[in-house]
Amino acid sequence: MCSNLQMSRAYVFGSPHTTLSNPALDGPVTAEVSDSQAFFESNSSVRFPSNNWDSKVDALLKQMTLEEKVGQMTQLEIGMVCSGKDQALQIDPAKLERAVVKYGVGSILNVKDEALPVDKWHQIIGQIQTAALKTRLKIPVIYGIDTIHGVNYTQGSTLFPQELGMAATWNPELMKRTAEIAAMETRASGIPWNFSPVLDIGRQPLWPRFYETFGEDPYLATVMGVATVRGYEGSNIAAKDKVASCLKHYVGYSFPLSGKDRSPAWIPEIYLREYFLPTFQAGISAGAHTIMVNSGEVNGEPVHVSRFILTDLLRTELGFRGMVVSDWEDIKKLVSQHGVAATEKDATRMAVMAGIDMSMVPSDYSFSDHLIALVKEGSVPQARIDEAVRRILHLKYELGLFESPMPDASVKANFGRPESRAVSLQAAQESITLLKNSNNLLPLAKARKILVTGPTADSQISLNNGWTYTWQGTKADLYPKDRPTILRAIEGKVGKQNVTFVPGASLDKEVNIAEAAGAARDSDVSIICLGEGGYAETPGNIDDLTLSESQLKLAEAIIATGKPTVLVLVEGRPRIIARIAERVNALVMAYNPSLEGGQAIADVLFGDYNPNGKLPFTYPRYANAQLSYDHKIWESGDTPFGYTALKPQFEFGAGLSYTTFEYTKLSLDSSAMKQNGELTVSVTVTNSGRRAGKEVVQLYVRDVVASITPAGKRLRRFAKIHLEPGQARTLSFKLRSADLLFIGRNNKPVVEPGDFEVIIGGLKDKFTLQ
Repeated sequence: MCSNLQMSRAYVFGSPHTTLSNPALDGPVTAEVSDSQAFFESNSSVRFPSNNWDSKVDALLKQMTLEEKVGQMTQLEIGMVCSGKDQALQIDPAKLERAVVKYGVGSILNVKDEALPVDKWHQIIGQIQTAALKTRLKIPVIYGIDTIHGVNYTQGSTLFPQELGMAATWNPELMKRTAEIAAMETRASGIPWNFSPVLDIGRQPLWPRFYETFGEDPYLATVMGVATVRGYEGSNIAAKDKVASCLKHYVGYSFPLSGKDRSPAWIPEIYLREYFLPTFQAGISAGAHTIMVNSGEVNGEPVHVSRFILTDLLRTELGFRGMVVSDWEDIKKLVSQHGVAATEKDATRMAVMAGIDMSMVPSDYSFSDHLIALVKEGSVPQARIDEAVRRILHLKYELGLFESPMPDASVKANFGRPESRAVSLQAAQESITLLKNSNNLLPLAKARKILVTGPTADSQISLNNGWTYTWQGTKADLYPKDRPTILRAIEGKVGKQNVTFVPGASLDKEVNIAEAAGAARDSDVSIICLGEGGYAETPGNIDDLTLSESQLKLAEAIIATGKPTVLVLVEGRPRIIARIAERVNALVMAYNPSLEGGQAIADVLFGDYNPNGKLPFTYPRYANAQLSYDHKIWESGDTPFGYTALKPQFEFGAGLSYTTFEYTKLSLDSSAMKQNGELTVSVTVTNSGRRAGKEVVQLYVRDVVASITPAGKRLRRFAKIHLEPGQARTLSFKLRSADLLFIGRNNKPVVEPGDFEVIIGGLKDKFTLQ
C-alpha cells in the first residue's frame, strides 16, 4: 500500500445529523416506511459524550508507574484468573492476585467454554473488581465478551438471527432494536464491553465467518452496522442498559484468497477503499468506542504491524479516537505464523508502534514483560504508552466503571424479558427469504400429510450456528427445551399425527434415505431441511461450497418420488445446490434464525406469516463461479468470442412474497444534477395481490461511463414498506453527488460528470451529472 493516499471523510453514505434517542423496548418494531437513508442520517454522526474526562485521565496517568500502565494495556482470558471450567468455573484467589494486583491487568475476556448464568457472571466479575479496588490506584477492570447474536455466553438470554439473517430483514430499525436488547442483557450480566459488530464485508462465501457479516454490499452493511452501534451504545455508554461496541475485524479480514479463516487477503487499495472501508468509516462516525484488528494480512503485511492501516488510515483519515485491541494471540502469531518478527519481543514492539493499544495476549504475561523491557531500553517511547493508556482509561471513565465498577443486581430484571423474545421472533420472521414458489405451492394447507426430513429439521444447533452457549455452538444439551426446532414447530401447526419424520441423512453421512423416500410417497408434501451445523472461525473452514453428497442424495431421492417438495436451507453461507434447486417446487432460505427460527419457518411455510426477507448476498450456482451483484456489466452476458456469463443461482436482493407488488411511475425531478446538488427519485409501489405484505424497495444507480470500469449497478437506497391489498404508496428518495462517488485511479474518491441510470423494481430512468 502507498502511505501517501487520502480518503475523503465525505465518502460515507449520507450526511451528519443529530442522533435520535432510542425507541422504547416494548412491543414489535413497526413503521409505515423504514427508509435506509433517513435512518442512516439520523444515526450516523455521533460525537463522544460532552462530559470531558481528559483532566481525570491525565491526573491518574501522572500517578501511574510504567508497570501499571503496561498492565492496563494487557488483556487476559478468564482462565488466567479462574480454576475449573464450564459450570464449575470459580475465581482462583492466587491467580486473581497475580493478574489484577501484581500485573495490574486492565481487561479480562471470554468464557471457559460454556455460557454462565447471570448470577455466576455477577459473582465472578464482582470478585475481579473487588481485587482491582484493592490496588494502589483502584483502576477497575473492563470485562469484554463476544455478544454476537444476543448474549450468547449468558444462559437464558434472548438470541437473535446471526448478522447475515439480520441483513436479510433489510430493516435497520429492527436491527437497532435487537442491538438494544443485546446491550441491555449484556450489561445486566455485569459486562460493559461487547466485541461486536462484525463489519467485514461478506464477499467470499467460503469464509467460515460469512454468517457473521451483513452480506456483500457496502451500503446495506453500512446502514445495518450503524444501527447495531447505535443500539449498543445509545447516547451514553455508562447507562445501565448500554455497552461499548467494538468494530471488527479492521480491515480486509473477510476476503481471504483461499477462503480460509485467518489467511492472507489480496485486496488492491482501490478496492479496499471502495468496498471494505466504508462500513468501518460509518461505524466510527456512529460513535463506536473500540476497534478489533484483522488477524490476517492484507497484501503481504499483517495488519497488526501496519502503521499505515492502524494509524495513518484509521486515526488520521478516518478520525478514530477510541481504543484499538488486538485479536486472540495475534502479536504472538507475528512470529509463529506470519514470520515478520524473529522474537515475541520484536513483535510486541512492532504491534504497539503500529497502533495496538491493548493486547489480547491472552494466556500468559509475556506482553507485559516484553513491553516493560522495551520501554526501559528505549525501543518504545513512554509517549506511545501514555497515548494507549489514555485511551483505555478514557473508555473506562465513559463506561462509568470508576463510579460503579460492580455488576448491578437491580438490572437483572432486564434479562430475558418476554417482549424481547417477541422481537427475536419478528427478526427471524422478517429474515426468512422465499426464493422459489412454483405454482404457489406455499403456503401449505394445514390439512396435508407431511414428511419432514433432513439433518437440520430437528436441530437447534443448525438454527443458531456458532457463538451459541459455546464458541462452536455444538453442545445440544445447553439449548433451551422450550424452543421448537423446525420439526416440532411444524407438528405444532398441523398436529403430530399428520407429520412423519425420517432423518434421511446427517450433515455428512447417509442414514436412511430409502426410508425417507418411502415416507415421501405416502405423504402429500415433503419438507426437506438441509444445510449446516454449528461452527465458528477456523474450525468452520471447508474446501468446497457444494452441499454434502449425503444431503444432495437425500433431496434427489425425495424429488424422484414426484411428490411436491419444499427445500428449507438452514446455513451460514450459500452451499451449492445446483443439482436440486431447479427440481424442488419451493425453496426457503432461513440462514441461522436462532432460537425462534423453528417457529418463524413454520409460520412462513403455512402462511401465518407473509415472507419479506431479501438476499443480502449473491447465491452462487457453482463453487468456482462466484460473483457479487455489483460485477461489471459485461459479465452478465455471453460473448461471441467464447465468454460464458456468470449466472448465479439467486440474485442479490431476491425474495418472494405471498402477495405481488407492482412498480410504476418512476420519475426524476430533473434530468440533470449539479455537483453538490440533489436529485429526487420517486416511484409508486402497489400491493396488487390479495394479502398484506412487506416489500423492500431497492434503488440502484449505474454509472454509464467512468474512468474506472463501472459496476453494472450499485445499491444506493432502500426502504421497507408495509402495504395492505390494493394499497399504493409513492416513495421519494434523494440522491446526492456524494452517492455517485467511486475510488479513482489515484486511490482517492472522485465524482465524474456524465450519465447515470436509476433502477428500481425493473424500471429505469437516466440523469446527467453536470
